[in-house]
Amino acid sequence: MFIRQHAGVRDKNRFVWFEDWIIGRQTIEQISKESGYPKRTLIRYFHAYLSKQPVFSVYPSERVNLLIDGIYFNNDLCLVLYRDNTIKFTQLYRLTNGEWYEELKEDLENLLKLGVQIESITCDGHKALLKAIRKVCKHATLQRCLVHIQRMCKIWLTARPQSQAGIELRRICAKLHLIKTSEERDYWIVSLFRWHEQHKVFINEKSFNADSSRYWYKHKMVRRSFMVIKKALPDMFRYIDNPRIPKTTNGLESFFGHLKGNLNIHRGLSPSHRKEFILWYLFLKNKQNGNRFS
Repeated sequence: MFIRQHAGVRDKNRFVWFEDWIIGRQTIEQISKESGYPKRTLIRYFHAYLSKQPVFSVYPSERVNLLIDGIYFNNDLCLVLYRDNTIKFTQLYRLTNGEWYEELKEDLENLLKLGVQIESITCDGHKALLKAIRKVCKHATLQRCLVHIQRMCKIWLTARPQSQAGIELRRICAKLHLIKTSEERDYWIVSLFRWHEQHKVFINEKSFNADSSRYWYKHKMVRRSFMVIKKALPDMFRYIDNPRIPKTTNGLESFFGHLKGNLNIHRGLSPSHRKEFILWYLFLKNKQNGNRFS
């Protein structure tokens, strides 16, 4: 009996070191010094834990405001996260090789089957994801990530646009994330469509190749920036009417940044161990956040 209890305490202590290795940004060398275990022994223990996939559970929460986004790692590994923004809890994940409509649709259907009541979804506007949301979550409010729209427009327009239209549109885009009220929203939209009225001939200007009978827009990056905003406009300002809705996916991007940072500390993991590390990271972060509500 004593031996069994002693073994249980020993295993619990080993798992504490494993947690420090996964989410505590501790290296094997640091843990070896603190714990007194040889590095080889720790590696053997940690690899044994990695091989046992953790069991995830959905956190019971009503009116969930989801953040959905994907991040890519080496070897075409893509992690798609469905994260409850209010309680900072990963409700669902998928490890795959891309953001595919059928998989995204299945994930959303599974969330609904598990009883997750989705009030809103904030995302970057990936076509496959938008299609899945509109198919499965017809009653959820869709919010397009303002920072993503702003970032893409700044990239396409460049830091120093060559046209007056580009300079003015970049200035309009720079104010997007500052909008907090319906009055500020309306003023911004008016300034955008005034810009369009002034420059619509410019952004619709085409070049034509007589030999191939093909044409293209001469100022495609300015046009692309405007068209992205125009298509997203119906779902850009939902957060103004409902403060619970996040206007960006910054919370997820920050989470992804910490995950990648922790993973990079442990370079040299095999592809399978990298996947298992990611799963344990998600599980332990959920456990950490879940304890705050228990």
